[in-house]
Amino acid sequence: MNAGTAMATQDGAETHWKVRGELDTVFDWDYGDTRRELTSLYEKGKALQWNASVRIDWSQELDPENPQQMPDEAVTIFGSPIWQRLGRRERAELRRHLQAWQLSQFLHGEQGALVCASKIVQQVPDVDAKYYAATQVMDEARHVEAYSRLLHEKFDLVYEIAPTLRALLADVLSDSRWDMTYLGMQVLIEGLALAAFASIRDQAKNPLAAAVNAYVMQDEARHVAFGRLVLRDYYPQLTQKERDEREEFAVAACYFMRDRFLAQQVWERLGLPVDECLRYVSQSQHMTEFRSRLFSRIVPTMKDIGLWGPKIRAAYADMGILGYADVDVDALSLADERVALEMDLRRDEATPDAG
Repeated sequence: MNAGTAMATQDGAETHWKVRGELDTVFDWDYGDTRRELTSLYEKGKALQWNASVRIDWSQELDPENPQQMPDEAVTIFGSPIWQRLGRRERAELRRHLQAWQLSQFLHGEQGALVCASKIVQQVPDVDAKYYAATQVMDEARHVEAYSRLLHEKFDLVYEIAPTLRALLADVLSDSRWDMTYLGMQVLIEGLALAAFASIRDQAKNPLAAAVNAYVMQDEARHVAFGRLVLRDYYPQLTQKERDEREEFAVAACYFMRDRFLAQQVWERLGLPVDECLRYVSQSQHMTEFRSRLFSRIVPTMKDIGLWGPKIRAAYADMGILGYADVDVDALSLADERVALEMDLRRDEATPDAG
């Protein structure tokens, strides 16, 4: 893993993180050689730009005891002996910290996506892919803005990047092969994020929290489609050895995300028994099923782009997620767009006509 270089203030707080890598800058002079599906996606990307300061009603407040008004089942140690020992105030603090930790990882991941999208613009050899990636750069900047405002203005609590996400981002950003940026970010990290966003969008009773995630998902569904379109064209051109290398990376990344994204920073910060919390989150049936659902978008995408050899199928069978292979990702993306537009309609209906 490429750890990168951190820069900190005198009190030890990290301010910047530098990841070293080498990459080629590629120009494409054949401006007429475009693909219909990518051109269509680019047109959609241009048409669906939005302003986070306008589309989201930031005057809405959060519940101090349960900011996003999520069910307690969303607390990763719900039902454990640790949870049973906590009083009302301690449970409220745990809800706030766990929600802030998860949103903080969304925030840091979106900045990673912002950098990756700009890297794609620089590296990808085809001009139509550069066009769409440029719209994604704006999308990701807007997502960083939205999650930053939600955390800084409403939660007043932000966690640093989790070591797992940091390590995966470092690998993706330092790899000189342009397709690995797509695979690591567009397929794996954003595929996992979409499922996590959906859990908040669909369960949160707080309208601000639900709206932020719904609007981000509307964009992210296009980003995953972008990765699918480009890699589906590119991977058949690779040798079997080259495809095997990418499958091995994907398998390792999926296990890594499943087994090590366990909110250890929260347990440490709140003074809870870290080993007991980690053991419960790793072994409980509820959390096992939840972590499996996080891969519902990744598995069918991997199959669609042609990274579907025996090694990756065996790994997904071992993880209990092979059944997602036949999920209709396009239908999920259309549903994501529909939910966001329905939120717009409800917002407009609730807002008196200024005229």
